[in-house]
Amino acid sequence: MKLFKRGVQAAVSLALAVTMIMPLGVRAEDEKPIPNITISVGRGQPTPKYDAEASGQTLEFDVENQGSVDAKNVKITPVIEDASAWPFEIEQMNNEKILGDIPAGGRAAEPPLWEDLKVRSDVESKSYRLDFLITYDDGKTQYQTPKYIYVRAKAKPADSGPEQPAQPGQPAQPDSGVPDEGDGDFYGGGIFNSDPVATGGEGSGGLSVPRVIVTGFNTDPGTVNAGGDFKLIVHLKNTSTKTAVSNMLFDLQAPSSGTEAATEAPAFLPSSGSSSIYLDSIPAGGTGDISIALNSRADLVQKPYSIAMSMKYEDGNAAQYESSSSLAIPVKQAARFELSDLEIAPESIAVGEEANITGSLYNTGRIKLYNVKVKFQGKGIDAKEVFIGNVDSGATGTIDGIVTGTKENAGDQKFKMIVTYEDEAGKVSTTEKEFTLEITPQQEPVNMSQMTDAPVEKGFPVILLVIGLTAAAVVIAVIFIIRRKKKRIESVEEEDLADEVDRFTEDE
Repeated sequence: MKLFKRGVQAAVSLALAVTMIMPLGVRAEDEKPIPNITISVGRGQPTPKYDAEASGQTLEFDVENQGSVDAKNVKITPVIEDASAWPFEIEQMNNEKILGDIPAGGRAAEPPLWEDLKVRSDVESKSYRLDFLITYDDGKTQYQTPKYIYVRAKAKPADSGPEQPAQPGQPAQPDSGVPDEGDGDFYGGGIFNSDPVATGGEGSGGLSVPRVIVTGFNTDPGTVNAGGDFKLIVHLKNTSTKTAVSNMLFDLQAPSSGTEAATEAPAFLPSSGSSSIYLDSIPAGGTGDISIALNSRADLVQKPYSIAMSMKYEDGNAAQYESSSSLAIPVKQAARFELSDLEIAPESIAVGEEANITGSLYNTGRIKLYNVKVKFQGKGIDAKEVFIGNVDSGATGTIDGIVTGTKENAGDQKFKMIVTYEDEAGKVSTTEKEFTLEITPQQEPVNMSQMTDAPVEKGFPVILLVIGLTAAAVVIAVIFIIRRKKKRIESVEEEDLADEVDRFTEDE
């Protein structure tokens, strides 16, 4: 009986020891989803324009929350790293504006407003980029995002002295009512026109100068990408209502640019090798177009680049004139990045179990990627979105996500990893990468003769084997002890029977 108890105690102790040393599943801490708050500024608003030395000016623009979560405690602060890049005189130490809360899909109730601004006297006729830092929170965590807008400044007119009467062969002033500049936003494609200058001939007999201006331009394709070919189409107008112009010669020159000083070259080069364009004539008050095929440098920074266009033409009296215009063509750098091979551990899971998916995103382009996010999609899995954040040019972003199996598959089913990111303008782009993950049926808990009420944790067949062997050993030990005890009883009974026989024989 004691041997039986010892055997049972040993078996139970072994089972408890195996249960205690059973490895525990380590699960990554659930990541909190990053609120989808997307702040935009000045969307759809015209570019503000300011004249040099103008005082009492205001700067106001809309701030929108294009996300799905309310932005709380929103503040906006100008970022002035270089005073010469800020067209206004700096008169206050702190220009921060508090906007309060902005609901999802709404605008700030009180847009940021800077009043009593004075434009610097030395501003140039160009567009200025104004950078801002916007901070906000979702009620728990604070975030910040950089944004910028463009404003247009106009320099002081040059002091040319008292107006001189027209001389023979030198016509006086250009037609009135024509602005000195185009109305387009410099960043989106600005236009600047200069006054024509008579360079020879008999003149127009006291008539007004036939002025040719650039009224606009467009590119084909519409977006000029660094390193790509495009066609520039320039729209011209003869503002004179009386004089036609002819024998027109145009020449386009782009300033030298590039990120590598040793290989600095013009930002745009003509595909044909020639930068000159000829146009026969434009009638009085008429219009005309010229075009040229260009190629942009691959290493250009994403920003507008100017093209200086000089023009020479004649009027009906063979008087010769020269003029010039300037175009600003925005160049885009395409976002380029590579995704590493995904590592999935484990490669096979049961329904209800989790797999860890890791990888890297290499930003091989020349622009920064903003608000990079990763999500995993497909039938049979459930996963939370992974927020990587901003990835600088040349930097690496880490992908680390958890997926949970919800439905078994055949083992060769494809799933998608979707990467979303934004450019400087807030435009959202996506890319996809496929991966496979085997999902097996859910394993039912095993009850070993009610030895324990706790279900056996899924995914450990070795432990189940150990417990089964232990139970088998207990059964064998019990059978062995019972048989041994039975033999002892039979032996005692035989001895008692023999004694009875001996006593019976002796009595006889």
